[in-house]
Amino acid sequence: MLKKLTNLFPVWAVLCSLCAFWQPEWFTSLKAGIVPLLVVIMLAMGLTLRPADFLNVVKNKRAIGAGLVLQFSVMPLTALMVSTLLGFDPVLTVGMVLVGSVAGGTSSNVMCYLAKGDVALSITMTAISTLVGVLITPLLVAVLAGKSVDVPVAGMLLSLVKIVLVPVAIGVIVNVYFHSVTAKMDDILPLVSMLAIVTIIAIVVALNASQLTQIGPIVALAVIIHNSVGLTLGFWVCRFLGFEKKTCRTVAFEVGLQNSGLATALAMKFFTPASAVAGTIFSVWHNLSGSVLAGYWAKKPLDHDKAQS
Repeated sequence: MLKKLTNLFPVWAVLCSLCAFWQPEWFTSLKAGIVPLLVVIMLAMGLTLRPADFLNVVKNKRAIGAGLVLQFSVMPLTALMVSTLLGFDPVLTVGMVLVGSVAGGTSSNVMCYLAKGDVALSITMTAISTLVGVLITPLLVAVLAGKSVDVPVAGMLLSLVKIVLVPVAIGVIVNVYFHSVTAKMDDILPLVSMLAIVTIIAIVVALNASQLTQIGPIVALAVIIHNSVGLTLGFWVCRFLGFEKKTCRTVAFEVGLQNSGLATALAMKFFTPASAVAGTIFSVWHNLSGSVLAGYWAKKPLDHDKAQS
């Protein structure tokens, strides 16, 4: 029952977004809860991880290396390119670049499982990119968007340590020493994360309700292009490098599905509510596109050539 509720994430996200759009006063007072909610999401992620998930980088170093390079090059550069082509102002541009510069989202693990990808590799890549992103994300935003917007690199780095690194580390430690307890939470943690993300989405929609009719459609177009490029290049670059389809599917989801909740929280904390619109729309869209692609790949046979590692 809990899994069914979690799988309906896009539906809940759309419903809550509509509710926040029509009744923004229900959610605007919750603005201060965005960062705490994100901490809950990161803690929940940590509770599903073990040290072995980080050590698997040795076993899959080539695939993980390729995924990380694509993650932190294709996505931020595509975000800047799309923003430029669509004539975005600095506020919307920094929001897009933030989405492109954060780590892969945990929803990639679910999509990978549904698409018959390499779930262990997916979890490892999400964990590694999350840690790497603590340092890389502020630098990428500063380099790509810092010319038009003042980017507080030091403040963003400190926030990422508090919001991402510390909760994930606590979660991993708790999972190691109290695994018998955390194992019983496997079905609950995704639901908790989903509720937290949906609430964040609703808050941001409420804060931008008055201008969403103007900026929403064009930002949605940008998000769709951005996500599509990430999924496409994530898969085909890996095929070009000689990886088996199972690995290519995994990397595609890791590259194309972003931790948009984190991007939204950072945008709200360091920039403006309008800059958080990209992360909000991305949160809804990448779960829809990921679900459709996972369903399509689940029906397609995998090849049996050995992955290069």
